[in-house]
Amino acid sequence: MKQIAILGSTGSIGTQALDVCRHLGYSVVAITANRDVDGIAAQAREFLPRYAVMYDKIAAARLREELAGTGITVLEGEEGLCQAASMPEAELVLNSLSGMVGLRPTLAALEAGKTVALANKETLVAGGRLITDTARRCGGRLIPVDSEHTAIFQCIQGEEQNKIKTILLTASGGPFFGKTRAETEHAEVAKALAHPKWNMGQKITVDSATLMNKGLEFIECIWNFGVRPEQIEVIVHPETIIHSAVEFEDGSVMAQLSDPDMKLSIQYALTYPHRCPSTVKHLSLTDVGKMTFYPPDLQEFPCLAMAIEAITQGGLHPCILNGANEEAVHAYLRGEISFGAIARTVRYALDHVDPGSDAYTLPEILAADQAARACARQYISTKE
Repeated sequence: MKQIAILGSTGSIGTQALDVCRHLGYSVVAITANRDVDGIAAQAREFLPRYAVMYDKIAAARLREELAGTGITVLEGEEGLCQAASMPEAELVLNSLSGMVGLRPTLAALEAGKTVALANKETLVAGGRLITDTARRCGGRLIPVDSEHTAIFQCIQGEEQNKIKTILLTASGGPFFGKTRAETEHAEVAKALAHPKWNMGQKITVDSATLMNKGLEFIECIWNFGVRPEQIEVIVHPETIIHSAVEFEDGSVMAQLSDPDMKLSIQYALTYPHRCPSTVKHLSLTDVGKMTFYPPDLQEFPCLAMAIEAITQGGLHPCILNGANEEAVHAYLRGEISFGAIARTVRYALDHVDPGSDAYTLPEILAADQAARACARQYISTKE
């Protein structure tokens, strides 16, 4: 029975991870949330973790009142997240936090030699070199949780002696697959959030609509699997049955298939290197009937093209891309800008923020992130 710390336990990935822990009988030793006091309090009473962490300090004060007498220690802020991520009892840390807030807890866990099941894209996108160098230096390990990256991870198990020729990174296409930029320029938020296959948080769902989510995953592939940009091919696969594939140098292609259910990806990350019976629906290829594949349209979905450009240029370009995108997506969700303005905002930041050097440090990552956000906010206030 493993002991798990779940960062972001009240979000989509976090709540599904708790479902998996119930199924497996795993012990949960830490849970965290931003402001959802009622949600985390209910989780704490059920799982009785050692730590319950609230990023928001006012919410932390409320949670202490809610959990008085339970013996659960309530921590707060970024320091609380890092303490939960590095606690000795945790055998595995699942980081499902949203945004750049996930960066320092990932570093804290890796510096403590932990295995980190990583569902926080921004960690590797913004600071991939620092994260992977820290894991090597401190004996930590990263296990991907995203359906695409766990598929690739599973395909290369036992293939350490063989060279990867191409990673085939699949994409559902999102709710606007087949649409033009003119058709989506003023797309309503409700339509952008109507993903045809996955039930996810708002930010990542909008990223799927712009294909920025696939761009972020493209960047993650570089750091997760040590490949070059030209070794990754993005393929739109609307049925989302093949979650990604790997072509080896002999021409053989290994793929991972399953019904689209994040619990399977989460469970594999938690049980690795073992497989256990799961609660997810078993795949029937005869029910699927057929699978289709298309190249992505980089003209109509420029966010994917910008992500590929950013990682190819190197340095802190991906960090700038990520920070500006976060600001733009949240502005769109607040109704401040149009759907089409998300890509224009990111483009402006990439063109105007100093990307620094390849040998970046944590302070430089944080400075570039803040500069990108400020640049994005300035563009939104004056151009849109």
